[in-house]
Amino acid sequence: MNRAKIFTFISALIFTMIMTIYAQAETKSLMMATTTSTDNTGLLDYLIPHFEKETGISLKWTATGTGKALKLGQNCDVDVLLVHAPPAEKKYIENGYGKDRREIMYNDFVIIGPESDPAAIKGKSISDALRAIKNKPAVFMTRGDDSGTHKKEKSLWKDAGIEQPDKENWYVQTGQGMLATINVAQEREGYTMTDRGTYIKYQSYKDGNAPLKVLVEGDGILLNQYSVLTLDPKNCANTKYDLALKFSDWMASQNAQNLIRDFRLLGQKLFIPNAK
Repeated sequence: MNRAKIFTFISALIFTMIMTIYAQAETKSLMMATTTSTDNTGLLDYLIPHFEKETGISLKWTATGTGKALKLGQNCDVDVLLVHAPPAEKKYIENGYGKDRREIMYNDFVIIGPESDPAAIKGKSISDALRAIKNKPAVFMTRGDDSGTHKKEKSLWKDAGIEQPDKENWYVQTGQGMLATINVAQEREGYTMTDRGTYIKYQSYKDGNAPLKVLVEGDGILLNQYSVLTLDPKNCANTKYDLALKFSDWMASQNAQNLIRDFRLLGQKLFIPNAK
């Protein structure tokens, strides 16, 4: 083999090695769709550097309502989901879009409103509180975006015997995320429903003295469960299923569960780990 051929062979070999390394680096990345609450609270900014350091997998995410996050997975635009609407998640899996649902953590939903509490809902059950808001009537701000919070809120109105609050003038849809909706509720001196983690984040912006207060809490029905879902490769052939499983396993690991447990703002826990 003459020198030119040797040079060409070595150059081709080096090029192949570089492209193989590049391809491997490309595959060691994930795109996740998640809820606004995991993003707004700062939880992901806190957790993901630990995940990347321990696994060598880079992770980017887009934060939106759970309904839109599930749609991104259905359309194969992401590799893994972190969402909080259990009935929708289970139906999603039944329809062949997702699999491997794993519960990771929870907090709870609360109804917040002005300290003056015009509908006198403080301390009531969730159903009695919603009926009191309707009967007043008092302004209620809803995300109206098919998020996990919005899905839950709609089910609570139905449980309270109020079928179509969206037909009422006092029921205002923002079409925005949770923090934005809370801020609109503050401006309008109205009520809204939020997850506790996002409420604590809102409190932190107000140095712990937020104008809107927690008025209804504690009902078992207000549990807010978060889960990781992988995508079904039968629907998304190019999904990075193995890496998504590694993310799910890591989120359920003792280290990640301890990190979630220790994540606090204003001395308060935002999420409670509960991976099995």
